Amino acid sequence: MAKQVIHTSEAPQAIGTYSQAVKVGSTVYCSGQIPLDPQTMELVNGDIEGQIRRVFENLGAVIRAAGGGFGQVVKLNVYLVDLAHFPLVNQIMADFFTEPYPARAVVGVAALPRGALVEMDAVVELTA
Repeated sequence: MAKQVIHTSEAPQAIGTYSQAVKVGSTVYCSGQIPLDPQTMELVNGDIEGQIRRVFENLGAVIRAAGGGFGQVVKLNVYLVDLAHFPLVNQIMADFFTEPYPARAVVGVAALPRGALVEMDAVVELTA
């Protein structure tokens, strides 16, 4: 099966040797998004809430570029520098997703690129 690279200027450009997302068949594999402003490529100012929202906005832009929406996310991975922010992720996630929610993993990590406090990646099934 051929793979298609997904790219949008509405999300931060890749800061390494990867694509924003890759589509294989009807499945889209989204790379991790950190809270970079896509225009400035700088970490957003503010608290963890602003970082979480920016990550969801960046991820949503990539998903839309692939032809999908949050309702088609089947798997979401969340990486947090501080797992105490887990309840806030749940609260904000409800602003972007409705039931049935995707499968999800939340992992505590020691550090993330550029000093981000949160990163997320996703798998999207466009036929879902």
